[in-house]
Amino acid sequence: MKIEKIITEIEKIFPIEIAEEFDNVGLLLGKSDAVCNKALVCHDVTDEVIDEALNNKCELIISYHPLIFNSLKKINYKNRIGRIVTKMIENELSLYSIHTSFDNFKNGLSFYLGNILNLKNQKKLIPKKNSLMKLTTYVPNEYQDLVLNSLYEAGAGEIENYSKCSFSSEGKGRYLGNKESNPKFGNKEELTKTSEILISLVFPSHIKKKVIENLIESHPYESVAYEITKIENKNPDLGLGSIGVLPKSMTEKEFLELLKNKLPVNIIKHSKFMKNKIKIVAVLAGSGAFAIDNAIENNADVFVTGDLKYHDFFKSDDKILLVDVGHFETEFFIKNKLQEILMEKIHNFAFVASKIDNNPVKYF
Repeated sequence: MKIEKIITEIEKIFPIEIAEEFDNVGLLLGKSDAVCNKALVCHDVTDEVIDEALNNKCELIISYHPLIFNSLKKINYKNRIGRIVTKMIENELSLYSIHTSFDNFKNGLSFYLGNILNLKNQKKLIPKKNSLMKLTTYVPNEYQDLVLNSLYEAGAGEIENYSKCSFSSEGKGRYLGNKESNPKFGNKEELTKTSEILISLVFPSHIKKKVIENLIESHPYESVAYEITKIENKNPDLGLGSIGVLPKSMTEKEFLELLKNKLPVNIIKHSKFMKNKIKIVAVLAGSGAFAIDNAIENNADVFVTGDLKYHDFFKSDDKILLVDVGHFETEFFIKNKLQEILMEKIHNFAFVASKIDNNPVKYF
């Protein structure tokens, strides 16, 4: 299978359009027309991971974190990134990175972290802005279901736990085709009046092309009238972080013990105890200091994340328990989960999960 085919299938699951603007996702290294028989799925790309890929005869590495994140001005073999890039080029290895395309998608990285902690009724902690559009079109009565089903198939009309969501109203359509026209109803060069249904439904902006294609393909008219507008509503299905509730309330110490039992941690940094019960839990896998205010605004009792700095803990301000279990420790399951998702969606291809623990942070 060519790498471009694998990428097409990956991006059906994790569209690069939903990644954060600051991120660097997609094919970072290699040729899209190269033939690939096996891919290694990893958390971070290291020298050891390169050797593992070669030993497993993999032509492609699919990483969660992008190896190349900031501007790369030099490829110097003495530099870690330069050395790895050189080694990959020498061995004709390709690299594809997913990162925030996974974080932001409907059941993203933090959702799975929430599952590990047994959270119920999860929703996005920071729903994505400016990612929804609304389609309005006009369809002859007898073609309403055909067109709607085609739009649903494209992914339109999905809102949180509901699918096939749309609004329709009856009206009259009018058109006058010129001598070159080929109208489905009526005659050319004659004013035609038809009973039509106005259809309106929302969809995430990254599937706009597919929505339009399905509309044009299923609609009976030669020239299809439609409008697409951006809407300001936050998208509840895309975004960072997750917030949910525990099956039962527990003390702060009991919750920290839960974290130790569920995550690969022996040491936990946290803000001062407030002697409150823990019920509503916000999580953001990876570096999540930027989301502290979001957790407070959503009335979370605790916020679990990684990479909190000294001054971040002051933001607790007796409103929330802040817990830092470590960056890697909130993402430890990523390579196995990615492999599981890819194997479920992309058949007849070998995805191998890396066996290397490349957490760069060690504890004495």
